[in-house]
Amino acid sequence: MSKVIEIKDYSWKYLYTKQNALDGINFSVEEGSFVGIIGPNGSGKTTLAYSMDGLIPGQYNGVKKGTVNVFGKEVEDYEKGELQRLMGVVFSDPEAQFTAMTVEDELVFGMENLGMSLQEIRERLEWVTDLTGLGPMLEKPPYEISGGQKQRVALAAVLAMMPKILILDEPTSMLDPVSRKRIFDILNKLKEEQKNTVIVVEHSLENLIPLADRMALMVDSHIILEDETEAFFQNTGMLLENGIVPPGAVGFFHALKEKNAFNGKIPLTVDKANSLLGDLLSGK
Repeated sequence: MSKVIEIKDYSWKYLYTKQNALDGINFSVEEGSFVGIIGPNGSGKTTLAYSMDGLIPGQYNGVKKGTVNVFGKEVEDYEKGELQRLMGVVFSDPEAQFTAMTVEDELVFGMENLGMSLQEIRERLEWVTDLTGLGPMLEKPPYEISGGQKQRVALAAVLAMMPKILILDEPTSMLDPVSRKRIFDILNKLKEEQKNTVIVVEHSLENLIPLADRMALMVDSHIILEDETEAFFQNTGMLLENGIVPPGAVGFFHALKEKNAFNGKIPLTVDKANSLLGDLLSGK
C-alpha cells in the first residue's frame, strides 16, 4: 500500500510557549489503514491531528520544523480549501462544527460548498443518513439533540463529502458507553464498506482495538511506540507506565505474564481471553 501521510523530523512549538508541542515526529499512514493514536492528556495528540489536516500551521501561529506530506505534497503547499477536499476532520466538540439550523441542512452544507449536483447531494444524503441512523431527526435543530446524536451529525456531515482520509479527534470523549459504541459501529461499517483511511485519537481502547490496524502511543510530545495492534499491546507494561489503562482482558493477561503464569501473546478481545483462560485452567 502507498503512504498517504508521511511526517518526517517534524516539530511544532506554539507561539509564546517554551516547550515544543511536538518534537521530532516521524510517522506515516498507509492508504486504507485504520490507525489509533493514544496517550495521556497534553501529550500532543490533538496537535498531531491538526498538523495532518493543515489546521497547523494554517490556523495557528508557531514555529515549524520538518515536513508533513499528504498524498506526497506538503500541507503548506495546498491551496486554500484544497486539502479539505481530500481530508475530513471530526472534533471532540461537535457543536464547534455546526453551521446550519437543521440536521439536514448541516449534512448538505459541505456538499453544496463542493459544488455537487442536486442529484449527487440527494444520493449521498440518503447514504449517510442510513449509515448513521439520523433519518428521524433531519428536521431538528442540531443544537437541541443529544450528545451522541450531535456527534453522529458531525461525523455524517464529514462523511457526506467522502474524504479519502478521515481524522477523528477524541470523537467519543463526552459520550456515554452506548453512544460511544454506536460511533464505533459506524466506523466499523465505514472500514468494511468504504475502505477509507481513518485516524482516530481516542481514549476508549475497548472500542478502538477491534478496528485498528496500527496503534501509536504519544508521551510528552513524542511518539514512543508504534506497531501493528496485536504487537503494540504486547508492550502493555509501557502503556501502564505512561498512564494508559488497557482493557480488562489485556490488563489481566499482562498481570499473569508478570507473575510468570502465562507466556503466550496477550489477547486483545474478551472472547480470545476466555478461550486462553479456559486452556490455562484445564492445563493445556
